[in-house]
Amino acid sequence: MTQNVIEKSKKHLWLPFTQMKDYDEHPLIIESGNGIKVKDINGKEYYDGFSSVWLNVHGHRKKELDEAIIKQLGKIAHSTLLGMTNVPATELAETLTEISPEKLTRVFYSDSGAEAMEIALKMAFQYWKNIGKPEKQKFIAMKNGYHGDTIGAVSVGSIELFHHVYGPLMFDSYKAAIPYVYRSESGDPVQSRDECLYALELLLKEHHHEIAALSIESMVQGASGMIVMPAGYLAGVRELCTAYDVLMIVDEVATGFGRTGKMFACEHENVQPDLMAAGKGITGGYLPIAVTFATEDIYHAFYDEYKEQKTFFHGHSYTGNQLGCAVALENLRLFESENIVEQVAQKSKKVHLLLQDLHALPHVGDIRQLGFMCGAEIVQSKETKRPYPADRRVGYKVSLKMRELGMLTRPLGDVIAFLPPLASTAEEPEAMVSIMKEAIQEVTSLEH
Repeated sequence: MTQNVIEKSKKHLWLPFTQMKDYDEHPLIIESGNGIKVKDINGKEYYDGFSSVWLNVHGHRKKELDEAIIKQLGKIAHSTLLGMTNVPATELAETLTEISPEKLTRVFYSDSGAEAMEIALKMAFQYWKNIGKPEKQKFIAMKNGYHGDTIGAVSVGSIELFHHVYGPLMFDSYKAAIPYVYRSESGDPVQSRDECLYALELLLKEHHHEIAALSIESMVQGASGMIVMPAGYLAGVRELCTAYDVLMIVDEVATGFGRTGKMFACEHENVQPDLMAAGKGITGGYLPIAVTFATEDIYHAFYDEYKEQKTFFHGHSYTGNQLGCAVALENLRLFESENIVEQVAQKSKKVHLLLQDLHALPHVGDIRQLGFMCGAEIVQSKETKRPYPADRRVGYKVSLKMRELGMLTRPLGDVIAFLPPLASTAEEPEAMVSIMKEAIQEVTSLEH
């Protein structure tokens, strides 16, 4: 039976962001989960060390979340949001605006973080058209940024490994550098921050008249290697966007809903976005719901008689699905009753200490962390910061060794991502970091 399922997966499935030749050599099929562990079809258990791609909050099979879905199934599973609404979607919208930055008063639903960003781009583009400034059509994207895989999101992303194939499909955007302190010439967070803000201001000074919006991940560039922005950078970007009349789109898809020790990461610097995308943890990791937040000013630019053609023409079949919204509401109730955000802020201090131990390894060049969003950069030489050749695939080998030792993650090149479920106990990260340490030691010792 087990081998039969594996053969079916090899014969019929095409997995996302996966070279299927790799999968055929190292297949894995998850059968069940409980708490912060998942179990494969052979009965082997693994720590969910990356929260099932950065989105699990309370662990698997959380009783209250299961029951919220079952209760909603007793009423209705889905009805459209096109021209009408439903009870869970309406209640969730109110709850979301209560916990988001105060200037964000409107919620537009979608099904994935990439689509939430796509919506933000379309809103920003149409906003200027609706208010009589159609010349503002361009976007500023951050180098090494990642916002998802739809064409608009790819166009304002800038990770060469992911995006170079699709260049002919993409629209052009201006690119601005972001402070990557570990790889910067000075290695100084303040200098690195100020150099990047200075360069951004030069770009805005020259081109602000044609720029609709700037898109930026919030506090941490996730997919490019858990690059944590130095203090004051995000706030500095906000100031520049305001000064040069450019909308600021903040991507909180990975960082939102408690992951960094704040409900939304932009709260670390009291940043008020004009548009904000969120997803992943919104349903506790249960169902695909995402949202794009907008200010009242942006919303009113679309509010008019139909004949004026200012309507925002976007919407998918499952937008605002009742099951997803019902479980999201229960998830947010649990955030409050179980003090999830405060717990993450506290427990991340212990994680910091554990990761410092990891940093002592001879081939761990840098540790980056904000809350429960962490990465360990593996290097060939700690002294010179020289990376391993990409074709050695050291990060991938470490992840396979971690799987063998009972923990799942997905590397970002040679950065080992560590994003445990937010409900992890104080002790569980210790066991997970221990596995990371053993895997890194074993793999790097064989590479020399």
